[in-house]
Amino acid sequence: MRVLLIEDDNAIAEPLAEGLGRYGFAVDRVGTGAAALAAPVPDMVLLDLGLPDMDGIDVCRTLRSCSRVPIIMITARGDETDRVVGLELGADDYLSKPFGLRELVARMRAVTRRARLTDTISPGMPSGGGTGPTSTPQCVGVLLIDRRTRRVHLAEVQVALAPKEFDLLALLAEDPGAVYSRQHILDTVWDPNYFGPTKTLDVHIAALRRKLGNPTWIETVRGVGFRLTVSAGGGEDHR
Repeated sequence: MRVLLIEDDNAIAEPLAEGLGRYGFAVDRVGTGAAALAAPVPDMVLLDLGLPDMDGIDVCRTLRSCSRVPIIMITARGDETDRVVGLELGADDYLSKPFGLRELVARMRAVTRRARLTDTISPGMPSGGGTGPTSTPQCVGVLLIDRRTRRVHLAEVQVALAPKEFDLLALLAEDPGAVYSRQHILDTVWDPNYFGPTKTLDVHIAALRRKLGNPTWIETVRGVGFRLTVSAGGGEDHR
């Protein structure tokens, strides 16, 4: 697998590239956003958000506009907003500095598995989120979820969701009103062997709520998990 590492800090980039090489990855390294956007499209992108010439968020946005290449954000920023924005723009995962090489490799492998699963899904079959076989769009109030085309409309206006956001919404919509535990969501939408903090689920939930325009669409059930609320859509569920 050819990996594009976008990192301007030599103290981080050099040992990281060397370590990934020991795991069999071919690493191309650039230190600016401009160089990243000019590079050939790789199999995966590791994107530092703190670049000298442009914000990594803008790099993510540009890459996603022209490619489906998996993107893992690497950031030292503590603000959750940056991670939410990055995920909204289509990043597949994020990792906060400092991090261990084994954790990064595990994340890379998990993202790769999910990308391959999405690419091999045949028309009319559900996504990797385990959403059940159906080719008929589902309505939850004013929310329309089409699993075949992986499109979502809210009051007839299309909502642009990142792949993980769609899988998350589709899972919760399997049984609107039912509570899905955090572990079940991670096992289904991410991977049964997911290696990383469960905080990533909260970040995706926050991004999804923001895109749906009303946080009451997804209710947090303290100590258990989340559920999709029918009342937020102003109507009942129709299959």
